[in-house]
Amino acid sequence: MSAEEPFESASGAGSTGTPETPAPKTPEPSGVDLARVALRAAKEQARARGDAAQQKKQARRGGLRSGARSDGRDPLPLGSAINRLITERGWETPAAVGGVMGRWPQIVGGDLANHCVPQRYDEDERVLTVQCDSTAWATQLRLMAPQLVARLNEDLGHGTVRLIKVLGPGGPAHRFGPLRAPGSTGPGDTYG
Repeated sequence: MSAEEPFESASGAGSTGTPETPAPKTPEPSGVDLARVALRAAKEQARARGDAAQQKKQARRGGLRSGARSDGRDPLPLGSAINRLITERGWETPAAVGGVMGRWPQIVGGDLANHCVPQRYDEDERVLTVQCDSTAWATQLRLMAPQLVARLNEDLGHGTVRLIKVLGPGGPAHRFGPLRAPGSTGPGDTYG
């Protein structure tokens, strides 16, 4: 605007030539008022950042901290603590298979459980190894293996057990007595 042009108000009253009615003037904010507004805005932004940081910290810590209500730091019952540990470590399948080994008589029946005992479970190969006390029971278990795999997968989840490896009875233990010849390989050695 140049100095020669007349000043026009926002209402356009200066262009018509009618006398202006003085509008109530809002006072211009002074330096102190501007500082208060800036301080209020800064406090709100800091509070918002602090709330976000507090929420992140609580999420890492495992929940809200409170006095009377339970939170992640409270003692847990033993069963809950074990279940939480199993879930956190990813031990669901080995724990389930261990439970099957503990419930072996209920799963396969008392007769078979008296003669066949689960030895180990290979999680990578998904193979359950079972030791039988006679070749007759080992043969019986080999014939029942497909039904047993289906029953175990029903209990543990599909695909947990792919194969049952059946072991027959082991040979007699090699006992080494006081008269053992040095360098011998056992009772089959000819000592000569």
